[in-house]
Amino acid sequence: MYKIEISERTLHFKVPAGTSRGVYTTRHSFFLTLSSDEVLGVKGVGECATLPDLSCDAKPEYEATLRQVCQLVEQMGRIPYDMIRAYPSITFGLESAFADFFHQVKVAATADPSSVALQTFAVPAWANGLGKLYDTPFARGEAGITINGLVWMGSYDEMLGRLEEKLKEGFHCVKLKIGAIDFLKELDLVKCIRERYSKEEVQLRVDANGGFSPEDAMSRLETLARYDIHSIEQPIKQHQWPKMAELCRETPLPIALDEELIGVNVRSMKQALLDTIRPQYIVLKPSLHGGMYGCEEWISLARERGIGSWITSALESNVGLNAIAHFCAKVYGEEAYGAEAPMAQGLGTGKLFEDNLPSQLEIRGEKLFFLP
Repeated sequence: MYKIEISERTLHFKVPAGTSRGVYTTRHSFFLTLSSDEVLGVKGVGECATLPDLSCDAKPEYEATLRQVCQLVEQMGRIPYDMIRAYPSITFGLESAFADFFHQVKVAATADPSSVALQTFAVPAWANGLGKLYDTPFARGEAGITINGLVWMGSYDEMLGRLEEKLKEGFHCVKLKIGAIDFLKELDLVKCIRERYSKEEVQLRVDANGGFSPEDAMSRLETLARYDIHSIEQPIKQHQWPKMAELCRETPLPIALDEELIGVNVRSMKQALLDTIRPQYIVLKPSLHGGMYGCEEWISLARERGIGSWITSALESNVGLNAIAHFCAKVYGEEAYGAEAPMAQGLGTGKLFEDNLPSQLEIRGEKLFFLP
């Protein structure tokens, strides 16, 4: 029923991206193009990409596994979620391709009402609503998604310059990647921001990427709390549940889990993690945290426990970023979130690469828009 073609491409960063796992200068991605003999001329595209030393599925046999999974999907005619929970980036790429495909079928059927093939090609039940992924005010170009401005790791002067650039662009929520330079210098940067801008003017998030030691973490949280920090992501390295639970219980500022969620792909384990650690927030990346299906599961479990969440991209190309943005608009839209305004999302990485793919996304001020 379905056919999946696999291609690959290496993207080059305009400026080396400093992370807790080192500095990235390139990003290698696989792209899935989904089609069906039953509907000629309609194709859906998805991106599968891992981050070395971070993704749970970043393994030497990744390409071979990807090809085997795609063959299985062709044979089964669906995504075998229970069989590929250990491969979140592959799950995300397949979901994106199917969502794009079903959307293109819908568009084509609207353009050609006389086509029997198009009109009878229904979205299967297993798709879990992915065919409606683009049916949002964001997808129609009627609303934007508020995003945070990201300040990458670097020297004090580099980070200060990047911060000032984000503020000039109109961002009211700024996220600082810390842990690359001396903590006292990073603290000076935070202090400098607060001396010039109140918490009402600039919402400040910091991401420690597990850079604090368990012994120093609480004192550093107490110091940062003086400057009205919205939240801190992953203060200590993952897999230290008792210590992280203690920090979340006693912290003077909200803690958001990020790396802690990687590799926790089974529902019962997600429940155990949230019940044990009890964070204030979780930060979700579809290609790291179970694809769209897995992230919706995380969001649902978190909401049941009064835990907030937001979504970020993970250095994907414009193909992956586009899928994440549409997914974000779906899960945090008015229908899903009621009257509560969703917080700033982390979707501003579309300008990272010299040789990115074409995009229908555009950043205006602090909002991300889709140009239909």
